[in-house]
Amino acid sequence: MKYGLLFERFLNPERISMPDFDVDFCYEHRQDVIDYVSQKYGHDHVSQIITFGTMAAKMVIRDVARVLDVPYSEADSLAKMIPNELHITIKKALEQNKELKERYETDETVKKVLDVAMALEGMPRQASTHACRSRYYQRPS
Repeated sequence: MKYGLLFERFLNPERISMPDFDVDFCYEHRQDVIDYVSQKYGHDHVSQIITFGTMAAKMVIRDVARVLDVPYSEADSLAKMIPNELHITIKKALEQNKELKERYETDETVKKVLDVAMALEGMPRQASTHACRSRYYQRPS
């Protein structure tokens, strides 16, 4: 309101889904806020949102190498060959980095690490509760 933002954006009658709102409070009192919202709107109308961390190119290479007992220095060297580009994949990196592609084609260990890594790339690595999101929802009548 202070900045003239439209509150209707959240409670617009044409909105299909109910709004969510951040409970971005210090972790020491976040549960107090969640408890308050749950009491106010009802426990059956409030839920916390899950978040997934996925296996990105560099991370999955390091994880696979560790499982396959590839020395850390080798895994780190491979991971550093992945360009620092948003949403880069190992496949794209092989197209962009000639040295990485050459190692993939000539070194059986590198090929194995990258093949397994490409199969796992993008999969969820861990799940957790989103620190700042709660959702108020209305059950269909």
